[in-house]
Amino acid sequence: MNSSTPGQLLKMWRQRRRLSQLALATEADISQRHLSFVESGRAVPSREMLLRLAEQLNVPLRERNRLLLAAGFAPAYGERGIDAPELEAVRGVIERLLASHAPYPALAVDCHWHLLMGNRPLELLLDGIDPVLLEPPINVLRLTLHPQGLASRIRNFREWRAHVLERLSRQADTTADPALALLIAELKGYPMPAEARPQLASRSSHAGIVVPLELAMPDGRVLSLLSTTTVFGTPLDITLEELAIESFFPADTATQEALQQLAAAAPPG
Repeated sequence: MNSSTPGQLLKMWRQRRRLSQLALATEADISQRHLSFVESGRAVPSREMLLRLAEQLNVPLRERNRLLLAAGFAPAYGERGIDAPELEAVRGVIERLLASHAPYPALAVDCHWHLLMGNRPLELLLDGIDPVLLEPPINVLRLTLHPQGLASRIRNFREWRAHVLERLSRQADTTADPALALLIAELKGYPMPAEARPQLASRSSHAGIVVPLELAMPDGRVLSLLSTTTVFGTPLDITLEELAIESFFPADTATQEALQQLAAAAPPG
């Protein structure tokens, strides 16, 4: 972000959230005049005021630290790697969640969609992918839409690509993360698989409700998967706030049976 003063940053986040000064001031229980003075730099906000406004604006924890630093205050939120000793209990929770989801695929990703952990069923879906894409850090969206990744195996590629880009665009708008904008541009630049079928409105969603991932397997079976996202509630650590668990569920009986059979036939991991 080019803005450097706390007032400029607050104004940027207020406008990004599409709130007027009056609406934000009312929510934060301060006067509109005082908020105007803070944004213009005519008033110096306290640390408590900055955190209160950031809370009302749903500013990500990472950006709240930047807001505090811009005002000359120490950061309020820590950031630890997922392998840090302090996160051992959290890692255990994630590992248990992923393991308990078998025989269905599940994975944990960071805010830039880098793979942090995955369960054994996930590995079974990645057969045939270019090894270069599997070198750390593995980006699961790149893995999905890249021509040397899963792209040629996604039967409803156009629908799934549109779903991925729309979701990523919403995330970029919410977080103002420039790295996500670069990822969007990269994904949009990938060529469309030659075998990608036309996108038809009548099949753009599963039962008109949600877009499934239709993934062809090497044995000819096609898995139809629905995805859900789990995040930690009320995190006070940047790593935890930016972590998400993506869980896939079978969208039909045939997929459920196929995943159970794949898990049973797989060698111990």
